[in-house]
Amino acid sequence: MQDTVKNVDFIISPSWIIPVVPSGEILSDYSVAVRGSKIISIHPSKNNKTLFQTDNVIELKDHVLVPGFINSHTHVAMNLLRGFADDLPLMKWLEDHIWPAESKFVSPDFAFDGSLSACYEMLRGGTTCFNDMYFFPEQTGKAAISLGIRAVLGITVIEFPTNYASDPQDYLTKGLATRDELESEELIKFAMAPHSPYTVSDKTFKKISVLANQLQIPIHIHLHESNREIEESVKQHGRRPLHRLNDLGMLSPSFIGVHSVHLNDLEIELLATQGCSVVHCPSSNLKLASGFSPIGKLIRNNVNIAIGTDGAASNNKLDMISEMRLSAILAKAVDGNAETLPAHTALKMATLGGAKSLAIDHLTGSIEVNKLADLTAINLSEAETHPHFDIASLIVYSAGRENVTNVWVNGNRVVNNKQVTGISNESIIQKNLYWKNKIEKSKNE
Repeated sequence: MQDTVKNVDFIISPSWIIPVVPSGEILSDYSVAVRGSKIISIHPSKNNKTLFQTDNVIELKDHVLVPGFINSHTHVAMNLLRGFADDLPLMKWLEDHIWPAESKFVSPDFAFDGSLSACYEMLRGGTTCFNDMYFFPEQTGKAAISLGIRAVLGITVIEFPTNYASDPQDYLTKGLATRDELESEELIKFAMAPHSPYTVSDKTFKKISVLANQLQIPIHIHLHESNREIEESVKQHGRRPLHRLNDLGMLSPSFIGVHSVHLNDLEIELLATQGCSVVHCPSSNLKLASGFSPIGKLIRNNVNIAIGTDGAASNNKLDMISEMRLSAILAKAVDGNAETLPAHTALKMATLGGAKSLAIDHLTGSIEVNKLADLTAINLSEAETHPHFDIASLIVYSAGRENVTNVWVNGNRVVNNKQVTGISNESIIQKNLYWKNKIEKSKNE
């Protein structure tokens, strides 16, 4: 498991490593050696000095090292709308509050500041990559690059005009221009991001499908989130949204269906047959009363499942450890089976499942030699995370994002002893306060 070259940039020596691959494995007293952006060795810690030469050995007693979390569905700029319109059903929340607020305030500055706030929050919670859908993606990309977090930026498309674009072709043109601008950035990748079946036409979907195939990038879409969405589709198109998308040739291993709450058995079988991925967003689904995704059935049908937080406006936090816990507990209750979603599976969904959905599982999502060093260290020394019977269970059921101490992305230490490098907590708070005051002032006018 070791590289023949002795020189490395640093070695991380935690008490435990959960590599995710092989499934269910927990390594005790092992270390990870990193050179450049990649993992070059996973070996017993007792061999550190005999195998490698480095002055930088990071000892993390009572810590577990896991792959960095992949937040597979976000609207990161919406961090500035956290708590803006709570305790409302999905369509009322969207149509009466969120969309009108966006029409007033969304701008390049809004997108950058909101994205910066979200990237800061996600890094502190151990997230090393996120998959985003929002306006002004070039600003989200710049914010991600500035803090060193990996991002998949959505080429967002919707039929109606916004502050960002005037029509579907304008959305596509601007999104593709952003891809041209940022595609050479090591931390940035792209996905087609049609908003939903109820906001995108057949004509536009066909264009998106062609572009996704040409560019070899995923399609990321809200799907079967509410009963109303399905009922309207049956009225307008004579079939449920997933079957409509299938008829349009949209389904493939590159297809990512976000939420996927209201699925029948035939639809689950269709997702499985086409090799599609589902992003489970349990907190958002519950908060908007959208329903319960049939995770147990999806697992039994071998559908790849990732986990996402959704945006802070509907969650209201970007906390992947909380989402893992909720995913596991809900799946057991919905399925009536305590064995439906064990801790190791929840961790895999939050890491490798996300990487697979985004077609980056050859790069990240597990701790393996020659993969990128996207790593999260979680402190299990506190009383709340004792005793240490089962390390995976402690992460999923007992730990919180406050237990994350160190994070590496692409071999760079972006969180050092709970501090995000290159930016202060106070500067993030000041940006948030600026926008809070601006939005509140407008509401009172």
